[in-house]
Amino acid sequence: MEFVDIFISILGSTIRLSIPLIFTALAGLFSERAGVFDIGLEGKMLAAAFASACAAYITGSAWLGLLSGIGVSVAFALVHGFASITNRGNQIISGVAINFIVAGLTIVLGQAWFGQGGRTPQLPNTARFSPITLPGVDALRDVPVLGPLYANVISGNNILTYFAFAAVPISWWILYRTRFGLRMRAVGENPGAVDTAGISVTWLRYRAVICAGILCGLSGTYLAIAQSAAFIKDMSAGKGYIALAALIFAKWKPVPVMFACLLFGFLDAFANFMQGKSVPLIGEVPVQIFQALPYILTCVLLAGFIGVARPPKAGGVPYVKER
Repeated sequence: MEFVDIFISILGSTIRLSIPLIFTALAGLFSERAGVFDIGLEGKMLAAAFASACAAYITGSAWLGLLSGIGVSVAFALVHGFASITNRGNQIISGVAINFIVAGLTIVLGQAWFGQGGRTPQLPNTARFSPITLPGVDALRDVPVLGPLYANVISGNNILTYFAFAAVPISWWILYRTRFGLRMRAVGENPGAVDTAGISVTWLRYRAVICAGILCGLSGTYLAIAQSAAFIKDMSAGKGYIALAALIFAKWKPVPVMFACLLFGFLDAFANFMQGKSVPLIGEVPVQIFQALPYILTCVLLAGFIGVARPPKAGGVPYVKER
């Protein structure tokens, strides 16, 4: 049973560590499917984490923290939209600028407001999203394998975890079964044809970046007031870039995005499990090697070792209406 216990422990950790990646990768999916490349996923996630932690600390409400995180993230998404859609600026530069601004702004504001070196005070349990115990846990707990799996992996997660997995089929349905999704995919491939049909390319792309802002808000809120109990300086730790790699790995499709994020989450969980463990014939391996695995895989994927991953044809190209 020791192997089963280890497997369930790593699986539960994989689920928890994958959630911010799933939200953020889906955010990039909406934006990039509409033809707006979004390198600023990291910055929006970090801004949402800071805003949600501040609001939850001041109000004592996790839900108000969530609304604040989403609101700030959407605001930065609109800034990115204004720069890259309305003003037809370089989308990469706009996203990188947002990352830099947020990284500095959260530290400065955190120090000015709370005087704790750029972090927020510790949140009480009442201001966080607490784990939810699903029905039947006690009845199934003693069932071999199935009981611990249900009790420790499926049950015992906070509500944002279930939101993340629900967001995957919802995103698939929006993209492939709704008029908005059809038009959004079309505007990422051929905005001229969409414009000719009398549909506003600008408004479609703005709606896509707003969706991205909402999902990044959920991601940052999860980091600060669900997975953790405070905002910590640079707590996103490159997860926005990892989510972008997962998005490319999944070829901009919702369900493969989820599995790609679970892969990155597993590597992170495995790194945590291997801290202080010895490897046969080698001995104890420095934990930094295992911690680097997600970032190494990110570099491998972005270097093109996954085969051809074709982004939307109009991605990164500002649309100029023909007169």
